Amino acid sequence: QVQLVESGGGLVQAGGSLRLSCAASGRILSISVMGWYRQTPGKQRELVASISRDHKTNYSDSVKGRFTISRDNAKNTVYLQMNSLKAEDTAVYYCNAAVRTSYYSLDFPTFWGQGTQVTVSS
Repeated sequence: QVQLVESGGGLVQAGGSLRLSCAASGRILSISVMGWYRQTPGKQRELVASISRDHKTNYSDSVKGRFTISRDNAKNTVYLQMNSLKAEDTAVYYCNAAVRTSYYSLDFPTFWGQGTQVTVSS
């Protein structure tokens, strides 16, 4: 119904930068909030950053000042620019989006991408 495809993960040295992208496709009438989460083994998935359709942003304290979330509504794409990366940023990063898929419902169910690995070497 709706697919989210992430790209841009990889291996980077501490202090370096990466840019993640996540493109949504499928039956999309409108997308409200889009976000990035991350997860490490044995831990719960945690919010990294989110952005509303009108570009209001929210960040976890651990990434404020280093990461920037943005989106292109015309392309149904959300980005995460990650600077000054630290070893503790190593995780699988997932994007999600609240998407209206039906003219007969005002609901915005949440869809998830498959995840992309980010590894920061110290």
